[in-house]
Amino acid sequence: MIPVIALVGRPNVGKSTLFNRLTRTRDALVADFPGLTRDRKYGRAELEGHEFIVIDTGGIDGTEEGVETRMAGQSLLAIEEADIVFFMVDGRSGLIPADKGIAQHLRNRKKATYLLVNKTDGVDPDSAIADFYSLGLGEIHAIAASHGRGIIQLIERVMAPFITIEKPESALTEEQLNASYWLEQEKQHHEEEPEDDFNPQDLPIKLAIVGRPNVGKSTLTNRILGEERVVVYDMPGTTRDSIYIPMVRGEREYVLIDTAGVRKRGKVTETVEKFSVIKTLKAIEDSNVVLLVIDARDGISDQDLSLLGFILNSGRSLVIVVNKWDGMKPEDRNQLKDMLNLRLGFIDFARVHFISALRGSGVGDLFTSVQEAYDCSTKRVNTSLLTRIMQMAEEEHQPPLVRGRRVKLKYAHAGGYNPPIVVIHGNQVAELTDTYKRYLMNYFRRSLKVMGTPIRIQFKEGDNPFAGKRNSLTPNQMRKRKRLQSHLKKK
Repeated sequence: MIPVIALVGRPNVGKSTLFNRLTRTRDALVADFPGLTRDRKYGRAELEGHEFIVIDTGGIDGTEEGVETRMAGQSLLAIEEADIVFFMVDGRSGLIPADKGIAQHLRNRKKATYLLVNKTDGVDPDSAIADFYSLGLGEIHAIAASHGRGIIQLIERVMAPFITIEKPESALTEEQLNASYWLEQEKQHHEEEPEDDFNPQDLPIKLAIVGRPNVGKSTLTNRILGEERVVVYDMPGTTRDSIYIPMVRGEREYVLIDTAGVRKRGKVTETVEKFSVIKTLKAIEDSNVVLLVIDARDGISDQDLSLLGFILNSGRSLVIVVNKWDGMKPEDRNQLKDMLNLRLGFIDFARVHFISALRGSGVGDLFTSVQEAYDCSTKRVNTSLLTRIMQMAEEEHQPPLVRGRRVKLKYAHAGGYNPPIVVIHGNQVAELTDTYKRYLMNYFRRSLKVMGTPIRIQFKEGDNPFAGKRNSLTPNQMRKRKRLQSHLKKK
């Protein structure tokens, strides 16, 4: 499971700055759910190969009578949801009573807590952190969130317990840019592709139903389970965990990841669903296919786009479900379709279904798209086919020139599945424009007939290993050279 980090502390100690630094707000999606998670922001971050979710809890009052209310109102829930707590203080203003009050509450929670003294740029770090040892939270980390100082070392330290040992991917050596070597590597990739017995169809499809509150997630979940008349296994975990419900449909096994809090059929009577952002994000990460449920009568909201961003960022297969379609006037339906095309036009790979979870219309068709998306995301493709598709793309549209030299694409192979990853090796591939990268991605999608799942292209390159180097002769070649030289001298 992806770790969750909560940022807590007084106002203006730099939590939002650190949040933006970790999530790289321009690239990663930052979700703000007003009214549901008041004063809290959620973001998905990736730093130095570590992936995690960050929660910015807003400022905590810190007064004796105010802390409990504020903690219970927003930050306490975030702390309970988190695996790690970053308690931030201001190194320039020093230790104040509010910091002591917050530290006391954190000690009582017995949560993995790291004390971060921010704004230590331009001051002596040792002097800045000295007073904070009295908080009794162990080791102190001096950082400067605005400049990024100390952030990478901190994340490396914090993420160490969550690292899983994986077989390292073979890196490119310098010799890989020799022309004959590229051909040999392509052949070797093709010959060494595993002939294992693994079949994705033997595994159940993990299906997450996500969406804003009151879009019909509970109704859709109950409709699916009610139609199948399966036994619902109630496997509650902690407050941040979803419920995993095994089910069978058409001889195909599924695991329904329930984020709406539905325990048993017919037991949901609340009109307002309990919404947990962390529960939803974790369900997305753990799923194979995501059903994003949208309320037809509300249209596409910013919260819908926020959830969509998380799904795309996670690389999960996607089916868009427009619920409450029944009863809408024809002109309203046409207006909604225009809005979908306008705001979701960039999602050209996802099927869109218009359903009524309450009446059951269109629900059965969802599983056709779910199966299609899963099959596409787990389909095995060999090196020779991927390389041929890459060559066809080059023939139709050559890569651009970089400083007078044409970018050369050598060969392609599969780099992973769910989502499908195509790795392209070549020269100067780092110089490819985003436009050409999108062209390659779309070309592979059309050629492989990938639907329902995003496809990712990765590029690998190296430098010419023989540039500026002299050939070295073997001892036998050296002796032969001397004989030739002596023979020429005699003439």
